[in-house]
Amino acid sequence: MKLIVGLGNPGIEYQFTPHNLGFLTLDRIADDYKIEIRNRQCRALTTRTTIGNEQVMLAKPETFMNLSGVAVRDLLEKLELKPEADLIVIYDELDLAMGTIRIRERGSSAGHNGMKSIIAALDTQEFLRIRIGIAPEKKILKQFRKSQLKQVGEVLDLAAEAVKVILTEGRAAAMNRFNRKPEPLEESR
Repeated sequence: MKLIVGLGNPGIEYQFTPHNLGFLTLDRIADDYKIEIRNRQCRALTTRTTIGNEQVMLAKPETFMNLSGVAVRDLLEKLELKPEADLIVIYDELDLAMGTIRIRERGSSAGHNGMKSIIAALDTQEFLRIRIGIAPEKKILKQFRKSQLKQVGEVLDLAAEAVKVILTEGRAAAMNRFNRKPEPLEESR
């Protein structure tokens, strides 16, 4: 069993904001598998499915971003899972350009309050994360503009695909595929 956590804030006012890209990625995965994330346990909305040959739980903490670690810790304990082997956290990243993702096996919070909470609650930085770029966006709790929706949809597809690759082909294959620098645009003549 793997626990896949998308970070965000509950409430319709936050639904389509950069800070909710973790929630939106889980919604995209749930749509792909025709399931709903609606069971409540350990202060999170959850559902279970199978991706590849792996049983997974998708979880959206309802504790608001700054307390995400409480729900993640409680779910890991309930499921008897180890963060370094069984946890994937998906969240927004100000240091990456909009439309890009990066997969890391460990690291600091880099100032992200949801990640600070998880690292503190688990007392480890050793867990897999998928970071979704939102730069140059500075208003992380403001709704996406209509002009951004196509790019947001594309990056959600990319992040959902990264989860599938991690679970079916492994971490190394996913990092090799998704951590590449974007190709420079060719100049038209």
